[in-house]
Amino acid sequence: MVLEKGKISAPQIGKMIYLAVTPTAILSTPAITYKFAKQDLWISPMWAFSGVIAILIAFGFHRWFPDQNFVQACERILGRILGKVFGLFFLLYYLYLGGVIVREYGEFVVGAFLIQTPLLVVSGSMVLVCAIVVRSGVEIIARFADVFVFIFALLFLLLIIPLLPDLHLLKLQPIMGEGIGPSLSGSFVLQAWFSEFLTVSFLIPFANDVKKVKKSMAMTLLAVIMTLVASNLVTLLLLGNITGNFTYPFLIVARYINLADFFTHLESLFMAIWVLGAFVKICVFFYVVTIGTAQWMNLRDYQPIVFPLGFLLLLMSIWIAPNMQELTQALSTSIIFSVLTVLICIPAALLGLAWIRRQWS
Repeated sequence: MVLEKGKISAPQIGKMIYLAVTPTAILSTPAITYKFAKQDLWISPMWAFSGVIAILIAFGFHRWFPDQNFVQACERILGRILGKVFGLFFLLYYLYLGGVIVREYGEFVVGAFLIQTPLLVVSGSMVLVCAIVVRSGVEIIARFADVFVFIFALLFLLLIIPLLPDLHLLKLQPIMGEGIGPSLSGSFVLQAWFSEFLTVSFLIPFANDVKKVKKSMAMTLLAVIMTLVASNLVTLLLLGNITGNFTYPFLIVARYINLADFFTHLESLFMAIWVLGAFVKICVFFYVVTIGTAQWMNLRDYQPIVFPLGFLLLLMSIWIAPNMQELTQALSTSIIFSVLTVLICIPAALLGLAWIRRQWS
């Protein structure tokens, strides 16, 4: 049963995944990574093992179960009843991740800019806008990603270029002074974000040229790594050993910019980067939950369940943590383990089971 007739190109899929991974990584990971990697935090994004594995898993499922996403493939591998159970588990977990993203967005906007605005208003308005876009279909999300990715890149460069004269290369030393261990430890935090590349499994069935998607994903992974290396490097070279003292180090970097006492308070550019990126990321995860739920329930149309799921997404964002401090702690501990387990280990095990069943048959 075809619920979505829209078609998107391979570059559009790459842009959607880029914006679904990068913004929250720039916001949250530098401070967490610094605690493990210290001055080697800029090296940590290069160890993107889980990103490579997630892409290979996604294309492994597509090769054996073409035109079906990960949730649909579960029924083919495990049978109807057990497959339904696993499918529901993955959908609930994507709903949980969506709630984490909405909460991060709301906490950042309220904490850094709109201090007097209730969190529920900020988060609720974003979920409402995303629900309208998701209801319009995957093509609309892809077109937003088409436009926003260039704006994102431009604003990112506008933040970095003015800071170049104030960067101190000596803060890099010693590079790998304690060996490769610290940078690998710091990369463990980032593996949760790279694991989100598995989301491409839900977008491949809508590609108008599937053969080009693999190349697009490789370029997207490289672009994400380069962006995180650049943001971590600039943060380290400017803030040095106080990087770990801030919740949002890159925001502090943006506030540092002062060109001739005229161009100041450029943190608004960072705000724009975060809002654009978070919008596309929430839309992508929201769409995955919606289309997957409609397929899981064997519905003829996914549009009627968009707003009810949006309400659940908003509730989830409130339930996940009582405050930002506990959410930040969870992002550096339990969420990392759960993401790696649900988005890497379990899909890899299911793919292995599918391979064994094919060998026997």
